[in-house]
Amino acid sequence: VTNGGKTTLAEKLKKMLPNCDIISQDDFFKPESEVETDERGFKLYDVLDALYMDEMVKSIRDWMKNPASSGVVTEEPQNTCDNLKNTDVYILIVEGFLLYNYEPLNELWNRRYFLTLPYEECKRRRSTRVYQPADTPGYFDGHVWPMYLKYKNELEEDASNIVYLDGTKSQEDLLSCVYSDIIQELKKLRE
Repeated sequence: VTNGGKTTLAEKLKKMLPNCDIISQDDFFKPESEVETDERGFKLYDVLDALYMDEMVKSIRDWMKNPASSGVVTEEPQNTCDNLKNTDVYILIVEGFLLYNYEPLNELWNRRYFLTLPYEECKRRRSTRVYQPADTPGYFDGHVWPMYLKYKNELEEDASNIVYLDGTKSQEDLLSCVYSDIIQELKKLRE
């Protein structure tokens, strides 16, 4: 969901987890000139064709082949569980809005989290952000929200093992929930 707190959550997790790096789907948007426009004049940014997904998959696979040379920060993270300090496990957080709808990525995930927001809160948050290019009048209702619902429905029908998170909860609650889940997953890997 747009403005659900994905980037904020990822950045906070990176500060808390050892050997952690982030790849953001936003870094793979095509230039505006390559993004299609629909019959209403809306730029179609909320579709997979607006992104260089092959490049994103390549970046993730390259990281997975050699995470130690990826430039990952290996300094002591804040508030890390004692038994995870000095670990040789590397963590990659991939954050974005169309991650689980792209088949070549689905085999790569260990954990999947999907932030949700109700319409009014999502629209309110989006209205406080400045986009380049700027949202045109009606863009949220005419394109952004319908695409979110479309992809969310696809996930609910087709994808499994997704943890749905209520994006109206505090950042601290969301962080605690995801951090605890990741710590449990890391402990399993070390057993």
